Amino acid sequence: MFDVLHSAIQVLSQVGQAASTAPAGALAAAGGGAAAQAGGIIDFVSRSDWVGKSLFGILLLMSLISWYLIFVKIFMTVRNRRRSAKFLNEFWAASSLEQVENEIATHGATEPFSHLTSHAIHARNHHAKYGALKLEEKGSTGAFVTRTIRKVIDEDTARLENGLTVLASIGSTAPFVGLFGTVWGVYHALVGIGLSSDGVTINRIAGPVGEALIMTGLGLAVAIPAVLAYNGFVRSNRVYLARLDAFAHDLFTFLITGQQVADNPGKARPVALAASNKGR
Repeated sequence: MFDVLHSAIQVLSQVGQAASTAPAGALAAAGGGAAAQAGGIIDFVSRSDWVGKSLFGILLLMSLISWYLIFVKIFMTVRNRRRSAKFLNEFWAASSLEQVENEIATHGATEPFSHLTSHAIHARNHHAKYGALKLEEKGSTGAFVTRTIRKVIDEDTARLENGLTVLASIGSTAPFVGLFGTVWGVYHALVGIGLSSDGVTINRIAGPVGEALIMTGLGLAVAIPAVLAYNGFVRSNRVYLARLDAFAHDLFTFLITGQQVADNPGKARPVALAASNKGR
């Protein structure tokens, strides 16, 4: 037992001595290789022609735009959800729609739910007071309120989807831009190797071709975050708009019939319409 431990300690000490006496040139070569890898992208771009530099600039611009949209959309999504949750709590806790109107007039319609409520209440009151003065106001009060609600939901949907087309475009085109940069770099590398008089070796081929593959990697690095963010935002908007559409149905029922929807979960008290129906 002790002989085995003694032998293991001797082996470890010999390995440590060999590592400590390793040539400094080998360490310098390893460090130089790491530095070369770190500066490979910059070196490749600096040696490329105007086409390669333009493609690199396009990929860099795409990356900046996509990350800007990602951060802005995340901020807006979180803000809208918090404000919507606050407004819904105040809406269901209100004693009448007039109180809801006063809250919206005081704090403003800063998110889709309050925006929809404000326009729907105004449309109901306007049609009940003035009737159908214009062609778009023809029909019953319920039909006019329905058109108003649908119009507001369409506007909010377009607002929520703002920027998603750019993310989808970047996610679908960035890999092809990088691939084109790789093809262009490989072409020039092979042309340079063919014109050289020193002979063809594996090092002269692998180096330029490997550097040209950097553009494909950059294209994928730009496209992957954009595609993931696009899918995430589309899913989030779909869920949010489904909640908005369900709320629009409940709001329409309140405005037209004055009754609460029976299957509305988790709401203890309805919004009273008696005060707001006095002027009709």
